[in-house]
Amino acid sequence: MSQQETADKRAIQELVDNWAIFSDSGNWERFAECWHDDGWMCATWFQAPCHDFIKARREGFDKGVSIIHFHGGFTCDVAGDRAVAQTKMTISQRAPVHDVLVDVVCTGRFYDFLEKRAGKWGMVRRQPIYEKDRLDVVDPNATLSLDPDILAQFPAGYRHLAYLQSQIGYAVAKGGLPGLKGPEVEKLYAEGKAWLEGADSPGRPDVIK
Repeated sequence: MSQQETADKRAIQELVDNWAIFSDSGNWERFAECWHDDGWMCATWFQAPCHDFIKARREGFDKGVSIIHFHGGFTCDVAGDRAVAQTKMTISQRAPVHDVLVDVVCTGRFYDFLEKRAGKWGMVRRQPIYEKDRLDVVDPNATLSLDPDILAQFPAGYRHLAYLQSQIGYAVAKGGLPGLKGPEVEKLYAEGKAWLEGADSPGRPDVIK
């Protein structure tokens, strides 16, 4: 590995870590620096240009919405001024479900399309891969029954996260997002490969319903 590639990978990993730290701490000016202006964010509850996502994230933060991220392993493929990074992560959200306070933890990967412009790396697309999740009541003495019909509306990889988010008013995608296996994640991998090979765009998806 060349010194330049090593430096690029270090800069990208710092960028990925900054995304989580500045998002979760409400540092919106620094959070915006993680993106290029044409960046695109796709999540269970929001698929839109990065500036709209930052605005929505800030509004939720100010209202007390509790969403935090934790990172694990990292890998990155660099091809000149383009890169695709994958980062093991958890998304943790706390909110009331049927008047019972719960924590949901969703485990997966962030799959990021990045580009270096004028010497600066930035995200042009972020797509989480949702592998599995779970829901726990915060008070061990509390009891909670989930509606199986609502739960079954969502894919297994983020089923409990979607249940919580739909209960607090978010419009959550009922399909089309990548999980551990299946055509959605295979399509994402193909888009990542094409991005590294010089595709015109990072395969930005349409808004998912």
